[in-house]
Amino acid sequence: MKKQFVYFTSLLVFISHSRIFAQTSKPDTLFAMYINERIELDGDLEENAWESANKISNFTQRELQEGKPATEKTEVAILYNNTHLYIGLWAYDSEPEKIIAKESKRDFSWQSEDNFEIILGPFNDNRNGYLFAINPNGAMADVLITDEGSGYNIDWNGVWQAEVEIDDEGWFAEIEIPFSTLKFPDTDEQIWALNMERNIRRKNEQVLWQGWSRDHNLEKISHAGKLAGLKHIESANPWELKPFINVGFEKDKSESILAKIKVGGDINYLITPKMKLNLTLNTDFSQVESDREEINLTRFSLFYPEKREFFLEGKSLFEFNLSEDAQVFYSRRIGLHERKQIPIIGGARLVGRAGGTNLGLLSIQSAEKDTLPTSNFSVIRLKQDIFKQSNIGLIFTSKNNSDKYNYVYGFDANYATSNFLDNKNFEMGAAVSQSYSEHQSNKNNLGYKAYIAYPNDLVEFDLHTITINQNFNPEMGFLRRKDYRLYYSNLVLKPRPVFIPFIKNFEIIPIETASYFTDHNHKLESMEMEFRPFGAEFKSGDNVEFNIQRFFDRLNEDFEILDEVEIPEDNYWFTRFEVGLESFEGRQVFTEIQYSWGDFYTGKRQELEAALGWNIHRKLNISVDWEHNYIQLDNEDFYTDEIGSRVEYAFNPNLNSSVFGQWNNEDDEVLLNYRINWLPAPGSYFYFVVNQKLSTQDNSIALLTTTVILKLIWRFSF
Repeated sequence: MKKQFVYFTSLLVFISHSRIFAQTSKPDTLFAMYINERIELDGDLEENAWESANKISNFTQRELQEGKPATEKTEVAILYNNTHLYIGLWAYDSEPEKIIAKESKRDFSWQSEDNFEIILGPFNDNRNGYLFAINPNGAMADVLITDEGSGYNIDWNGVWQAEVEIDDEGWFAEIEIPFSTLKFPDTDEQIWALNMERNIRRKNEQVLWQGWSRDHNLEKISHAGKLAGLKHIESANPWELKPFINVGFEKDKSESILAKIKVGGDINYLITPKMKLNLTLNTDFSQVESDREEINLTRFSLFYPEKREFFLEGKSLFEFNLSEDAQVFYSRRIGLHERKQIPIIGGARLVGRAGGTNLGLLSIQSAEKDTLPTSNFSVIRLKQDIFKQSNIGLIFTSKNNSDKYNYVYGFDANYATSNFLDNKNFEMGAAVSQSYSEHQSNKNNLGYKAYIAYPNDLVEFDLHTITINQNFNPEMGFLRRKDYRLYYSNLVLKPRPVFIPFIKNFEIIPIETASYFTDHNHKLESMEMEFRPFGAEFKSGDNVEFNIQRFFDRLNEDFEILDEVEIPEDNYWFTRFEVGLESFEGRQVFTEIQYSWGDFYTGKRQELEAALGWNIHRKLNISVDWEHNYIQLDNEDFYTDEIGSRVEYAFNPNLNSSVFGQWNNEDDEVLLNYRINWLPAPGSYFYFVVNQKLSTQDNSIALLTTTVILKLIWRFSF
């Protein structure tokens, strides 16, 4: 074992030193130029100010040829006045007719089309920043970055605008960001972190201004350049008021129409440039899209993502996860019970930064409904920066009502560096938390973890252990399973064969294993192993993989997998095989297919997952997906089907519509969600939503319920 460890360490060192080079290109500082006027956004870049501005063009490839100059010229300049920042982009292209741009909506998915991304770090702390992305259609997206991408809040929505034009020389853009959207130090002269990335998808080419190593990415802001020259800029207005009115009706097939009206809103106060207080009253989430319904063929709970904007805004700041399946704070515990809405009376949230300390405080009061009493949900999260990229933190959660209380506190420490073996990433850390609950045993009530990770391009290695005691009970969190010890390891190799011209990289997994032991007696409860002898990403953007899987599951009692279908108590070992193919999403038509087959408890299981997308036009996109299972057990054969489809039409980046439909053969119901989302002014929103539920039982279609909602949120700042 010792020899194997020495050999593996030597291999890591050899591979790590095979690609060491400078990632700084001169100039590495862009000087913003002050202007007296406001730029008219049209994408033309015809103002004299753009001609006089300082431009940079020294972009370097990260993909496909790391360290080589970009094949297409890119220029960027930045202007500003007292209240706004302006970014000018010249994205020259020798074949503009081949530009790939599929979407036009706000918060578009930019990973598979031509785009430009810019990250700004106003506090220049090498950790946190704002990411803004645009495509040649003028579609816009933004992300709040914390801890160099460990916190990646794609649901953050800033107030900003962009306009784009395409001509026979390429595509060109003007971006306007009010300083009120950003938080920055209260100093006369600013120095910000700055980095930029351009993607040319038909070439699978990715170029960055600074820090272009494949082991890092744009979010690794410690490798960014600098933005200088900003002087005497104005911070945000301290007060922001966002009232809303919601009107609509609900019609059940057996009842008369029920009219609904609701009024509430948020008040935001900027205590300091880094600290924001939010007060919410009569909070409403009626515009949120329905959850995707799933047929659960496991013994454990399903996880549903948070979609409500109020909880998404500061999401990364409150995270304290022992794993994805063991979360101390899970915001869907607030205002939802068994996926049914519980009214929220109001609450407060304080988020921000003081020195090197990140603070998050949230307290929400839910209303009484049916048998559920009014309850208070509170969480406090602190994270202190230490060293260059590391942190330590605390969390405390509290759920209180007239029936009972539940408290959880925890401590975590995370060490990270991007200078391991000169320029590699290395991470390690630990966390421990404890719960206290009324009317429950408060012994054996810990959850804790330890991990190390080597997340790099050619070699990725993970090793961690998690323990969840029998009585650990985070009622404001999420536990997929309880009473276990998990030992997990994963090794991924991604060699790049330069002698095969059409292969970008292989992906080989010699072993990935997750072993679950029952915590109180340390008996093996379940095991999941995967071996990937072949996986490849092509330079065309397509992917293919083949996996061999081995499972163990110990059932201590009969398991009802579906209604009236049971798997008897026993110990089960089974082997499965899986093949997958994913085509490049930048094509007009793209697909993803995954098929697996093999043993399944007392019988066999075949599973097919298929998805098809059609980019009909830059304004119109259609997708459909299907999951089919055919299961043959000793006592019964059955099948499951889940179908989902989405049609999106964007009139422009600020006005888009969508229809989302889903059906499965267990519920025998069609759920339809139709939405129009309009941004009439920066920071203001109008929603028109229609939700319908239809029964498909007895080979007929019957309308069950219809809900129609109109909601207006208007932003005032002063």
